[in-house]
Amino acid sequence: MSTSILRAQSGLQLLFIADALSMPVHWYYNPSDITHDFPGGVQRFEAAPARHPSSIMNLHSTAGGGRGGQSGNIVGDVILKGKKELWGQKGIHYHHGLPAGENTLNAYCARLMLRHLDGRPYAGPSFLKDYVDFMTADPPRHPDTYAESFHRGFFANWRAGRELTACGAVTHDTPSIGGLVMIGAMALPLLARGTPVLEVMSAARTQLGYTHPDEGLARVCDAYIELLDRLILASSIEEACKQIAVAASSTHDPDIKRLLNNPPQDDSLVVGGKYSLACYIDSSWPVVLYLAHKYAADPLQGLLQNTNLGGENCHRGAVLGTILGAATGCQLELYHALMHAQQIQAEIESALKD
Repeated sequence: MSTSILRAQSGLQLLFIADALSMPVHWYYNPSDITHDFPGGVQRFEAAPARHPSSIMNLHSTAGGGRGGQSGNIVGDVILKGKKELWGQKGIHYHHGLPAGENTLNAYCARLMLRHLDGRPYAGPSFLKDYVDFMTADPPRHPDTYAESFHRGFFANWRAGRELTACGAVTHDTPSIGGLVMIGAMALPLLARGTPVLEVMSAARTQLGYTHPDEGLARVCDAYIELLDRLILASSIEEACKQIAVAASSTHDPDIKRLLNNPPQDDSLVVGGKYSLACYIDSSWPVVLYLAHKYAADPLQGLLQNTNLGGENCHRGAVLGTILGAATGCQLELYHALMHAQQIQAEIESALKD
């Protein structure tokens, strides 16, 4: 197995590990709630608790993207069939009922991307048809209860009759880290198979425009793909850290170089201190790069830290996982404890084949 294929495989495996680790404490914005529900913090795959201490799912629109009432039926009739009744209840976990080692909806969509590639080039319109079939299936083909704003907005536009390639909705949280989860599952196989990086960037911008039409997020997407391309060819951990530092410098954050060179002992001073724990890309991308640089030599610890810092840890973790795996090519034993490890591994191997 070539180095680039090994690194890409590791990045994809860590994407799913990170998502499943964070799932039970996804959107816990008070880290003390994590240690309350999981004394000592999350250290392995855990099931979603019955109650979520800061859930605001009941404030999110079931008619489309963003906040709003529960009178609409995009949730329930079009997607997430059979789940709408849960949305109006206070304290319901976003991933209600998911067992230990299970993945969230965005990770399932990353798997959809892997199956779409299956040794083939990316084809946007074809992927969108797969996405619609997957999201509207009855019975559902995934177990999750919650769908991010971009899913709901897309299907509101789809039901209103828009062209499939023009269904991307714009809300306050369009420029979010969740937009990069499917991108990582697209980029790593294409890059490892030798697709030129500019071609992968172009394909990724097309895909991102379908679901997250935002130019600022697209620029971060370019930087993300360029970083992955360099990492799967890096000669050492030291070289990988240099490439992560280069990507961090491109954010034009005046403090990022100092934070990478002198990380505090307590990561919460950076993640949740200087930078928000929320999904917005202007904070979540620097957080990913900070954690990737600090924990490049210990990917599992990096994923656990990401989980226990809270906030948007699932999707942030999925992106962090691709970077840590691409940087190291590590194989984590925890991967085999995923609910669907065998199926996921088959999908990864098919996506990576020429």
